[in-house]
Amino acid sequence: MNTSFAVSLAALGMLVACASPYAAPPVKSQSGVLTDPAGMTLYAFDKDTAGSGKSMCNGGCAEKWPPLAAGASDRASGDYAIISRDDGSKQWAYKGKPLYLWSKDVKPGDTTGDGVNNVWHAVKP
Repeated sequence: MNTSFAVSLAALGMLVACASPYAAPPVKSQSGVLTDPAGMTLYAFDKDTAGSGKSMCNGGCAEKWPPLAAGASDRASGDYAIISRDDGSKQWAYKGKPLYLWSKDVKPGDTTGDGVNNVWHAVKP
């Protein structure tokens, strides 16, 4: 491998790492639901078992309901835990339940995912 290609590849890797959706612990919004730091509503999935350390939303489900990603330097604290997903990525959980965003929420404060299929619910601390 030539040196300039290796440097370009390393630079690309750093850009991808910087673009990853890592997050700080969720925060409570003024409307009484948990949000990510950008103010987007967080949801829990009834098919996830609290405390199992496992998400039941993978593949196509995770495309519609993106997991709230945790970064390598993020640390669990209090009611917040970090679980490992099937793909090896890390996800935030609240009181043992994995946290998700909803792809159809477009602006902070939207709660359009609350009640979807009677199994998705906005998380209220």
